[in-house]
Amino acid sequence: MGRSARLFRYRLPINSGSVLRGQQCVERVGYVAELRHQARTGCGEIAPLAGFSVESTEAAELQAISVLKHWVDGQEMTEMTLYPSVAFGISMALMCLSSQLPSQASYHTVPLLSAGSMTEMATMVALAECRLAKFKVGRAVPEQEAEQVNQLLCRYPHLRLRLDANRAWSLSQAHDFSRHLAPAHISRIVFIEEPCQRPADSLTFSRETGLALAWDETLQHAARAPDFRLNRLAGAQTLVLKPTLIGSVQRCAQLIGDAHAAGMSVVISSALESSLGLTQLARLSHGLLPESLPGLDTLHLFSAQLEIPWPGSSLPVQSLQEQTQVWQS
Repeated sequence: MGRSARLFRYRLPINSGSVLRGQQCVERVGYVAELRHQARTGCGEIAPLAGFSVESTEAAELQAISVLKHWVDGQEMTEMTLYPSVAFGISMALMCLSSQLPSQASYHTVPLLSAGSMTEMATMVALAECRLAKFKVGRAVPEQEAEQVNQLLCRYPHLRLRLDANRAWSLSQAHDFSRHLAPAHISRIVFIEEPCQRPADSLTFSRETGLALAWDETLQHAARAPDFRLNRLAGAQTLVLKPTLIGSVQRCAQLIGDAHAAGMSVVISSALESSLGLTQLARLSHGLLPESLPGLDTLHLFSAQLEIPWPGSSLPVQSLQEQTQVWQS
């Protein structure tokens, strides 16, 4: 049949000071599956994220090798038995192999802000031209963060914000935040992701304050159930969809269609993929959600790119051939 495949393990340095779920992150480890059929080639990134994915990198490697062996032998992928990262990476490689992934994308993403970045001149210059940004909250006293949001929106009257609390607050703390927001700014907050530790409290908070709610972690957890139905996530206006944590491209597309049918919007977001994965996510978002700006502003956390550079980035690029080939057939 003319099929062959390879699996590479990559290791990319992460800038010092990056913290995920309370753990300092100094290196990103993941895999790239390369499929070949006759003269065509397709790649996909398989990169479980520690603290977020259900699978470890070691488990993903073993499963990816098994799937690739079956594919080379002419068998197709059965998603129900696969880890999300493996399902996504292999399905993306297959899409590229069959030229189904859009070749173009705008590569315009929503800048990711935090209290620390607000003192950087480059950030200030970028915001002068920016209409939409994402701001991380839940890292300091809620009242102080509300004042930071107020200051930001006062300084840039054209700006709208997506907020992300990563389930940092109790319901009481979330209300402390909202009480210190200027009433005029409520309409300029597109949504707030997962404000409370308990999803039920997030729903209450959204209902009582009028701040639109977005599901991220709640979606990831709920979508793991074999009998998952989107109506279980009613009450939110937006789904923040991280394909690496959800599953195959086809499953993501189905979720997007179901969300739109239910009147919900969807934003594709990164799970700290390499530049190779980020560029593919940008192309996927362009194809599935042409009117939605993806949340892919995580490349600045890396010290190097992988194989496919993000347009405009000056970071050095490492090739796949510089990485460790762990399997081939």
